[in-house]
Amino acid sequence: MKAAVLYEIGAPLKIEDVTLDEPQDNEVLIKLEATGVCHTDLHFMKGEMPTPVPVVPGHEGAGIVEKVGPGVTTLKPGDHVILMVAFNCGKCRYCYEGRPTMCVENLPIQMMATLPGGGMRLHKGDQAIHHLFGLACYAEKVVVHERSAVKIREDAPMEVVCLLGCGTSTGIGTAINTTKIKAGESIAIFGCGGVGLSAVMGAKLAGARIIAVDALDSKLEKAKELGADYTINATKEDPQLRIPEILGGGADYALEFVGNVDVMTKALGCIRAGGILIVAGMAPLTSILNIMPFEFLIGKTITGAVQGDVIPQIDIPRYVDLFMEGKLPIDKLITKTYKLDQINEAYEALEKGEIIRSVIKM
Repeated sequence: MKAAVLYEIGAPLKIEDVTLDEPQDNEVLIKLEATGVCHTDLHFMKGEMPTPVPVVPGHEGAGIVEKVGPGVTTLKPGDHVILMVAFNCGKCRYCYEGRPTMCVENLPIQMMATLPGGGMRLHKGDQAIHHLFGLACYAEKVVVHERSAVKIREDAPMEVVCLLGCGTSTGIGTAINTTKIKAGESIAIFGCGGVGLSAVMGAKLAGARIIAVDALDSKLEKAKELGADYTINATKEDPQLRIPEILGGGADYALEFVGNVDVMTKALGCIRAGGILIVAGMAPLTSILNIMPFEFLIGKTITGAVQGDVIPQIDIPRYVDLFMEGKLPIDKLITKTYKLDQINEAYEALEKGEIIRSVIKM
């Protein structure tokens, strides 16, 4: 089959003919229909986060189950599924607590770029190829652990709902699940890319007062279209001055989706005493956040979120239903679609800020 392989950090992806082994215990073989082009992969491809090579990136896949391995009980051939960037084992303390995105097995899988347990099913000749996030979705097919795949309704367009595998569910979930926001409360969303705009949609569903902050007017216009009540261009206005002016005080919540420590500091300054800042943007691993301890003396909280604290088997089908009912218009995030052999072109457009979200259609 065809796959996009990263052989060297910082180098372009190469479209290669590779071999995919049969699924083993608790694994499924999935024919992919579409995969989102997500900035998270780019952090690994550029070396800002560590990954072994060669590796196949891609983690927002959607497709149809073709074959199941021994012991699989949750899926069968013909099921339509979305693949989840955050693996959950179902056995650790976080999974038992109902916090599966915090699963203790997730980080080792991410760092080793293997399937759960360390296995790899991809190779080219004698050379093994790693699976980024235990998925490797820039390929025509994948073998993944059954717990990495969530069954969804068959009438949902995969070239849209694939985005729920990471970015879109992260934004929606952070706005709703992590904040536990109530109708009428205020939320400032920093960064209006695909994740931030998804948070706008989630906050709109919850009935919040929404302020969207970005440096590009085009993204702020999209935020307004998706439900933001107010927008701030941070290159023209200071959010720390403008947000209290709009709200009569700081925001109840601020969400940071940029992955920039200076933006995080600015967002912390925009919340009220007792407010909460949630960091969901992926900053480079060596970045350091500098803050004034006084912020804590007035009751402010800084916390983080992994994939919006979703419970995949519950939340993802529900988000798909909301999209199909027209209440979560995630299709409006998609600027362009590409073919697999255009993957480097897709990432070039992403880095230049020419798109909000794009999708690889297999």
